[in-house]
Amino acid sequence: MTAMTYLVTVLFNIYLMVVLLRFALQLVRADFYNPFSQFVVKATHPILAPMRRVIPSVGSVDLATVVLALLVGCGKWLTVLAINSQPLNPLEILLLGSLTVLKEAGVLLFWLLLIRAILSWVSQGYNPFEALLHQLTEPLLSPIRRVIPPMGGLDLSMLVLLLGMNFINLLIGDLIPLWRLV
Repeated sequence: MTAMTYLVTVLFNIYLMVVLLRFALQLVRADFYNPFSQFVVKATHPILAPMRRVIPSVGSVDLATVVLALLVGCGKWLTVLAINSQPLNPLEILLLGSLTVLKEAGVLLFWLLLIRAILSWVSQGYNPFEALLHQLTEPLLSPIRRVIPPMGGLDLSMLVLLLGMNFINLLIGDLIPLWRLV
């Protein structure tokens, strides 16, 4: 059952990251004509289109995407618990699904920042993927740059954000013992 649990976890987490990426793209109003954005839209549109007819948006927040992310997180735990013949407690599944969404959002942000940092070292000219990474991460990095400006050509904002994210992750791990299971 370990192999099946691993496979289910990986597949659900990958699709959850795509859904969270769709939410982030909408939130920052990224370029939806970017090839990578088009992939994300096409991967999520078949499920989100019918949901949007029922679940309205609130301002710039697309609630259908948030609900889909929660459904994917809860679906992951439903499937994992069913595979392992564990009891299905709806409240526990909702809690674990919500924690999964939060954790995967942090993991996604970490990878976006890391890839952006690596691409900044080797980039040669305009790259649509790099432009999209800039649109997704800049709203989080620019407030840090206002407090800690680049020093000697080094931009420390990404390091400060990664340290802050790690601190929050460890703090949540200390406060919620279940976090280690997600």
